[in-house]
Amino acid sequence: MEDYPRTVLDFETRFATEEACRAYLFKLRWPEGFVCPRCGHRKAWPVRNLFECAQCGTQTSVTAGTIFQDTRKPLRLWFRAIWYVTSQKIGVSAVGLKNVLGLGSYETAWVWLHKLRRAMVRPGREKLSGVVEVDETFIGAKRAGPHGRGALGKAVVLVAAEHDGPRIGRIRLRQVYGFSSETLGGAIAEMVEPGSVIRTDALRSYNVVKQMGYTHQVVRGEAAEGTDPLPRIHRVVSLLKRWMLGTHQGAIKPSHLDYYLDEFTFRFNRRTSRSRGKLFYRLVQQAVAVDPLPADRIRGGTSEPDNDDPEPT
Repeated sequence: MEDYPRTVLDFETRFATEEACRAYLFKLRWPEGFVCPRCGHRKAWPVRNLFECAQCGTQTSVTAGTIFQDTRKPLRLWFRAIWYVTSQKIGVSAVGLKNVLGLGSYETAWVWLHKLRRAMVRPGREKLSGVVEVDETFIGAKRAGPHGRGALGKAVVLVAAEHDGPRIGRIRLRQVYGFSSETLGGAIAEMVEPGSVIRTDALRSYNVVKQMGYTHQVVRGEAAEGTDPLPRIHRVVSLLKRWMLGTHQGAIKPSHLDYYLDEFTFRFNRRTSRSRGKLFYRLVQQAVAVDPLPADRIRGGTSEPDNDDPEPT
């Protein structure tokens, strides 16, 4: 049964203590009861804030192996961050999170947001299926590049969008490095269930999908004058670019782009949800299911975070 706060007052009441936050994480991480991460035994003894396996003696905490691992901040603050992130429909900036939580530095807020973005991808999530439109778009450089598929200094993002009748169903976004059959075919295989119908433009590299177990439909702009051959894709791309420009000032490094794509996908696929509390539940649930992500890996080996939302003057 899904258990989540319905209102901000409910949230503040339920998660007023560290013990309440740990108990909630325990329930989401081990819904059927404790499972030792080393030997799989199901019985443990409580030792302070740890659990000691009754069989192998391994001690673990409810945050070990999750995005909360090794945090020195209270779980109450993490929970407030997750509530704030999921309650804002258009997303939040690192500056906004820093100010709301009273964090000591911009970089701390920036790292937290990237950890939460990584948790927005559910391990083992279902692939798209049915009829799926696929196309690429360019993200990044403000300077104009050549026409066609050769824009210099820009990241290439492959976009896949399900048909849900006349509407857009679920989407998937992924940064790709080139337009070869191997590159595009590999990305599609990760996004779309075999046996689905793939609709693309006439780029030859997409022809490989026939060999991969898909039905391939090539659409051409001139086939029906005045109509959009890939309307769902182009709508998603328009919303993505507007979101990046409005929320993150459009200044996102390619090395960090995938994190932002994950957040946009999470928000878009849950855009019809009427309960912000349920989004909070989903994100906490996924936060205990993904592996830890050290800050150095998030930075990509650099000492400075993206200047995606500069301090207001």
